[in-house]
Amino acid sequence: MSIQVKTWRGDITTLSVDAVVNAANKSLLGGGGVDGAIHRAAGSKLLEATRALHGAKTGEAKMTKGFQLPADYVIHTVGPVYKDGQQNEDILLADCYANALKVAKENKLKSIAFPAISTGIYGYPSKEAAKIAIDTINHSLKVPGSIEEVVLVAYDEDTENLYKQLLADNKE
Repeated sequence: MSIQVKTWRGDITTLSVDAVVNAANKSLLGGGGVDGAIHRAAGSKLLEATRALHGAKTGEAKMTKGFQLPADYVIHTVGPVYKDGQQNEDILLADCYANALKVAKENKLKSIAFPAISTGIYGYPSKEAAKIAIDTINHSLKVPGSIEEVVLVAYDEDTENLYKQLLADNKE
């Protein structure tokens, strides 16, 4: 069976997948951007659940229920703040994707949706981040597991087009 990696533009909190990935801060207690949107859409029980996780390190991934989201679960990962590209930001960003997929596989999840981790307020250049995301996802999916579908969620048209181009380049 082939694994489908696709792109979709819209609000990640509306997707019916087994898990959505939250681009969280180290506290895991909510914040701005995708993190805030996921916390608002999931409801107050998500905050209770993330408190019990006692935060996370950059690149780490931890899972909670999705509560009021259409997704059954939220996999929280902390992306790197981009400084100059010389502080292992690429390795840390790749860890976010690899560790989220590892958590999904360990829990026998079939579908997962990723936002563009670290590209908002954390300042990661979109093109570099998208390439790292796709390369890491493709590498992680070479190891057999439960995942059947990965959705790369773009909030805007530029990110969507970038994902589509990189996915097309990988098929050639």
